[in-house]
Amino acid sequence: MKIKQIIDRVPGGLMVVPLLAGALFNTVDQLHLPFIMDLLKSLGVAPNEDGNYEFMKIGGFTQALFKDGASTLCALFLFCAGSQMNLRVGGKALKKGVLLTTSKYLAGFAIGMIWGILSDPVHGFLGLSTMAIIAAMTNGNGGMFAALTGQYGNRSDVGATAILSLNDGPFFTLMALGMMGANFPLIAFIAVLLPILIGMLLGNLDNEIRSFLAAGETLVIPFFAFALGAGMNLASFFNPEVVGAGVVLALMTVLFSGGTMALTFKLFREKSIIAPWAEASTAGNAVATPAAIAAAATVASGSGLMSAADAEVYHGLVAVASAQISISTITTAFLVPIAVILADKYQRRRGIDGKVEFHDEVQTTGMKTSIEENLG
Repeated sequence: MKIKQIIDRVPGGLMVVPLLAGALFNTVDQLHLPFIMDLLKSLGVAPNEDGNYEFMKIGGFTQALFKDGASTLCALFLFCAGSQMNLRVGGKALKKGVLLTTSKYLAGFAIGMIWGILSDPVHGFLGLSTMAIIAAMTNGNGGMFAALTGQYGNRSDVGATAILSLNDGPFFTLMALGMMGANFPLIAFIAVLLPILIGMLLGNLDNEIRSFLAAGETLVIPFFAFALGAGMNLASFFNPEVVGAGVVLALMTVLFSGGTMALTFKLFREKSIIAPWAEASTAGNAVATPAAIAAAATVASGSGLMSAADAEVYHGLVAVASAQISISTITTAFLVPIAVILADKYQRRRGIDGKVEFHDEVQTTGMKTSIEENLG
């Protein structure tokens, strides 16, 4: 039936399609259709606290995996993703990776902060929250980056992927919200980020462990995406305000984060700007960040450094922020390749080939000059 191929054709499909499927099941459940409830009752399903019967709450392994498993599966994904964060990179790739990660983060942080100041950090213009903006703008699609730099960039561009993998997960968003005044105690960071750190440690200590856990980085995604969607209502994806906010979020991600990264490359004398525009996307993984932030808020509330009401605000943002980030993921997947193609044409007209390493070009020029001098 080519189900996997169909999913792969959707930008961020491994995350977005199961998320929508989970939301669809949950939406039908919330309609409490009589014939479905009668069927579930006849099967011996226990009613929920409201006296209704729901397929997603039938108990057992089914409910544990498809309804209640989002946090556990998300933690497992972060663990496996952490194991793939290779800290052994070359000098040129290291420089580019640091420049891209830093400038993309600062762009997302600045836009999120300005958006919150000018409107509201929770329900800002177009319904965009500071959390959604920072989560979407600071986390790029690593697979797309590797593919685009492999086609239009050079070796060190592709190598920068190892550093860019550090932005996978909620760390940068948590850090930004903390700097903006959110009372996340140290234990909240540890509780949420420890799976990433342990995975990173094991993956860098033993290549066999890294290879063993590599499959988990993609295998777990559709499962936690479905469970995450099972807490959402499909109507939110068809809300014009959410769709509009997601598209605006995508445009800001491409234009502001891409522009900031390209400017940073120019300031640090990098000739090609293929890598900055290849990284100007929203990762499908970023859809899970609001749920991770809500988990950190729960820890903060339990430690007394955040009120229950403040923690509930973050929980209330999960559904709408996840939907907005999903839309941004899909939209940037179409926009970023176009931006890279335009950047490639622009710099080729100025004699810059993105596939050539700058130091290689210098060596070639120097060799040509030396030959000409000898012949002269």
